Amino acid sequence: MRYMNSLCLFRSTRLSCKWLTQTDPIAYQLFDELPQRDVVSATSLISHFTRLNQHNKAISMFSKMFALNIKPNEFTFSVVMQSSVFLDDSNLGKQFHGVSIKLGLNSNVYVGSSLLNLYVKLSSVDEARFVFEDTHEPNAVSYTSLLCGYLKEDRFDEAMEVFRVIPERNVVSWNAMISGFSKKGRNEEAVDLFVEMLRRGCVPDQSTFPSLFSAAANMAVLGRGKSYHACALKYLGEVGVFVGNSLVSFYAKCGSLEDCVRVFGGLCERNVVSWNALICAHAQNGSGEAAIELFQRMKEVGVKPNSVTLLGLLLACSHVGLVDEAYTYFEQARTQDAELLKSEHYACMVDLLSRSGRFQQAEKFIQDLPFDPGLGFWKALLGGCQIHSNTKLGEYAAEKVLALEPGDVSSYVMLSNAHSAAGRWQSVSIVRNEMREKGLKTVPGCSWVEIKCKIHVFVTGDKRHAHKSEIYELLGYFLEHAMKSQETDFLREF
Repeated sequence: MRYMNSLCLFRSTRLSCKWLTQTDPIAYQLFDELPQRDVVSATSLISHFTRLNQHNKAISMFSKMFALNIKPNEFTFSVVMQSSVFLDDSNLGKQFHGVSIKLGLNSNVYVGSSLLNLYVKLSSVDEARFVFEDTHEPNAVSYTSLLCGYLKEDRFDEAMEVFRVIPERNVVSWNAMISGFSKKGRNEEAVDLFVEMLRRGCVPDQSTFPSLFSAAANMAVLGRGKSYHACALKYLGEVGVFVGNSLVSFYAKCGSLEDCVRVFGGLCERNVVSWNALICAHAQNGSGEAAIELFQRMKEVGVKPNSVTLLGLLLACSHVGLVDEAYTYFEQARTQDAELLKSEHYACMVDLLSRSGRFQQAEKFIQDLPFDPGLGFWKALLGGCQIHSNTKLGEYAAEKVLALEPGDVSSYVMLSNAHSAAGRWQSVSIVRNEMREKGLKTVPGCSWVEIKCKIHVFVTGDKRHAHKSEIYELLGYFLEHAMKSQETDFLREF
């Protein structure tokens, strides 16, 4: 009897491995030919379908198990619930949850972790919390899924509470926190978590650094970012393509084009993301011609451009005023590969035409759009009107913006600036009064400087800095010195 069971298990496993390379009818045939169809072979076939993204067939096979009187186990549920996630069907997931309860498997850690992932991605973290509390001895995967759910809903304190009570925090848990805080703009907390991670002896991996460099880029902390770069070299040895791409983007956002090019040149492997990062870096830093040259090199080495490449190219043309060249690239994409074009590319063209003062072309371009123009299109047109003091068209664009977003403060400010540049002070007063009546306030712009790895943030007329007395004293000295200089006579007029 033991020999027969072992033989059936062997044949089941062998055939299960065999159908991984077969088409659906043959896979079904192999399953039907098994002398003893059991939960192992059925689960393996379900897994086969999920790997091929044939999720409806995976679910159909799960239902067939009950007709064949095969009871699913915890591994069956962990596989089939992936299909409900991919199909974005929370109701189907809840049905699987109900079946697991009937079979008494809902408290199993594998089933619980799969259910947690399902509810986090398709439903709410509160339902995920219910599953977590129902799970017997949750593991690191369970805890990490739950804290990801809290981060997804911006519930940072609760995510931190879950993180602090994980019995054995691993690199995946740390990465989830760093990535979650970085994506939500909590950049300082993200880098603090990384520092704590190192202090607690957890070794970062290739997935740690992209989120870290993103946070550093958002804060524009070049000094700290270079120290994180050194950490990456220390712990990883060789920077892979994913970390390398994030490094290129980091240096670009910090304005260090030289470091950007150096990192790109040192990459052992380059993909379309690598080229896009370098093209956009040159576009952002005003080197439009260099960006165009890189685009040509990219095509020469056989890397196919994508929609991000085209957007970087259009931005490069915009920054150096190459309107006709941008039109050429846009038309080439429209006629040769229309799938590349997204709404962002159309908006970029409107911005380019408006900034260059080609308002008739910009208006016609908007009229000929294959979709209804959104907020960004009218704000791009309004921005161009502000630059060229086109108050008539600016008022029209502002009306469109405010119809879509009545509380958009920036539109009032741009329209006011356009009137101001044209010397229409009464119109400026009208716009400002309307803002006051609606209770709209401008958000003050800020600037910051990094000194010895510490960020100092300032707003207009700032009085909150600890060294404000010394700062204003030194600023006064500089202004006095500048006023005495013959090379800065314009300051007297100001």
